[in-house]
Amino acid sequence: MAQLRHQEAGLTDKQVLDMYYYMLLARKVDERMWLLNRAGKIPFVISCQGQEGAQIGAAFAFDPQKDYACPYYRDMGLVLVFGQTARDMMLSAFAKAEDPNSGGRQMPGHFGGRKYNILTGSSPVTTQVPHAVGLALAGRMEGKDLAVFTSFGEGSSNQGDFHEGANFAGVHKLPVIFFCENNKYAISVPITKQLACKSVADRALGYGFPGISVDGNDPIEVYKATKEAVDRARRGEGATLIEAVTYRLVPHSSDDDDRAYRSREEVEDAKKKDPLLRFASYLREIGLLDEVTEKEIGERIAHEVDEATEYAENAPYPAPEDTLRHVYAE
Repeated sequence: MAQLRHQEAGLTDKQVLDMYYYMLLARKVDERMWLLNRAGKIPFVISCQGQEGAQIGAAFAFDPQKDYACPYYRDMGLVLVFGQTARDMMLSAFAKAEDPNSGGRQMPGHFGGRKYNILTGSSPVTTQVPHAVGLALAGRMEGKDLAVFTSFGEGSSNQGDFHEGANFAGVHKLPVIFFCENNKYAISVPITKQLACKSVADRALGYGFPGISVDGNDPIEVYKATKEAVDRARRGEGATLIEAVTYRLVPHSSDDDDRAYRSREEVEDAKKKDPLLRFASYLREIGLLDEVTEKEIGERIAHEVDEATEYAENAPYPAPEDTLRHVYAE
């Protein structure tokens, strides 16, 4: 019997069902956050909708027990795979004391946590890239078998931080996977006004390592490319740049009106390629996602999101004096 697509990529039936679970969980947490924001209960949302396939496809290629992630602000799907929970997401959104990222200090999307192997993110875009390269260098110096994932939007690939990080990783053959989630817009600036080259992946050539462009709406294709990059990194062959071509289905953030810079027809057309719908369709076609399984996963996630929302809404806020913790010597 011929192998199925996910089997050819080295994924088990259980793994692809887990991928679907994480994609749907990320989407449902995100959708709930928009409702909470519009109800005036949380101040800000920076969304992952449309990019879950790229994030979760990539995440499954890593070992969260030994590898490190330096994600960017949209990477809810990836950090869920690395161990954060729906409750963690909501605690962050409500800026509560138990928020694992920053104890309620940071805006949502600033993921971090030593216990998750996730480097704390910051607001200036692309700063995570040279930090990821530094982590990879430290791992090399300590003789550890680790790979480092760092993600960013295509707008970030124009920043000096990206070029310096990529150059250093190329020279020293460091185990870094540079993962560009090309969602076509740097806030409101379309890709045609950002890049003169054909794709972000073309930029790898100048740094002496491979660059590959993949369909970011296909988690299996993303997994396959990322797994090859991780294996390459572990063999000591250096970095890889992966461009996952995807689309942001919602505004840049809850403070943005995307009608000012892209047509509704363009967005509606992109929704037809929604990675969640495409992946669910594949799983149904091969018989892995029947009605019973789909209902079970949906109900499990609905319960998780409801529980997370209720818990976070009722959790205590940090004490005012906590603002100064980790700022000055104590």
